[in-house]
Amino acid sequence: MKLPPEINLLALSHYLQALEYQRYANQVVAMLGGKTPHIQNVAVGGVANAINVDSSATLNVDRLYQMKSLLEKIVSFVQNVYVPDVCAIAGFYPEWFSYGAGVTNYLSVPDLPLDGKNTKFALPGGFIPDGDLSKLRPITGQKDETWRRAVTEDSAHAWYKGGGALHPWKGETEPDFTEWDEDKKYSWVKAPRYEGKPAQVGPLANVLVGYASGNPLMKKWTDAALDKISAIAHVKATPAMLHSTLGRHGARAVRAAVLSELAMQQWQLLTDNILQGDTAIFNPPSFPKGTIEGVGFHEAPRGTLSHWVVIENGAIKNYQAVVPTTWNASPRDTNGTLGPYEAALLQNPIADPEHPLEVLRTVHSFDPCMACAVHMFDPKGNNVARVKVL
Repeated sequence: MKLPPEINLLALSHYLQALEYQRYANQVVAMLGGKTPHIQNVAVGGVANAINVDSSATLNVDRLYQMKSLLEKIVSFVQNVYVPDVCAIAGFYPEWFSYGAGVTNYLSVPDLPLDGKNTKFALPGGFIPDGDLSKLRPITGQKDETWRRAVTEDSAHAWYKGGGALHPWKGETEPDFTEWDEDKKYSWVKAPRYEGKPAQVGPLANVLVGYASGNPLMKKWTDAALDKISAIAHVKATPAMLHSTLGRHGARAVRAAVLSELAMQQWQLLTDNILQGDTAIFNPPSFPKGTIEGVGFHEAPRGTLSHWVVIENGAIKNYQAVVPTTWNASPRDTNGTLGPYEAALLQNPIADPEHPLEVLRTVHSFDPCMACAVHMFDPKGNNVARVKVL
């Protein structure tokens, strides 16, 4: 442990404060979505929130300004406490900018749409191959043809039937559990690939894509964080150093700061629309006859989340979700290529093989969430429960 006692005490104090500020964020979500993290207001074609500026039982002016007050508290904490704390701690562990890079292909999708047709976004998206920011390939939206063709999932080393790479519209998720075998199948997670390559998703991908795109907020907060780290660590911190275990933690703080500013901008846009009379919350969907393929995406807290659906004559024929932790926790694919977790652990130092805390330090930097890879079986291997589309 390298932190001075006063920094340890400060970090602990701020951690306890963060629990309170998280409650403020949850209150905002509750006002709009019912609860967090699984919101309750989404409906096909819109949301279930009634809007009436003259009613106390709906989303009105009083509630809008209550949300603003809560957001302002969160913004202050993120920008004045969380980001400086991360930079200060990073300054005492600069060697961790050299470990845990792993896969340096980065995928992030555009997010926070600014128009009703999803053609303009507050945050850019794109794919960065081999960590080279100058080779950014922008993703313009859900209708971007390169994006729609590029995503596949491989089950060669996952406990599902089949094995080769399938596009999500043709994806299959049929459990086929066997014993763990490092040379065959050893994971419940499929292996997503972008143009046949593994890709890291998450705050680091989001920040690097934004930085490479010239997004003003991403550049502002990334440069500010790197300057703070440089001053504390007495080394020149650069964007290239973010390809690392510590870089992922730094990027998470940067993204939080960017989103704190964008939250206020989005609040203002929502308020302006409502006060100008735009209280529409729902567009009735229409389902053409025949087979329709669709995809929606979002830059979730842990990275790129995409849902792929095939609708046939108004009914769901196939539905596949390619979630952030699936990208990062990917096992090897048919070609034996490692996923981001696996690759990030190579050449990491281990001080005590009996207590490999450094392994956890790197894996935790991705902020894992394995819920989407959980399947329930009884001791005889029988599937306990399965959700079916009606």
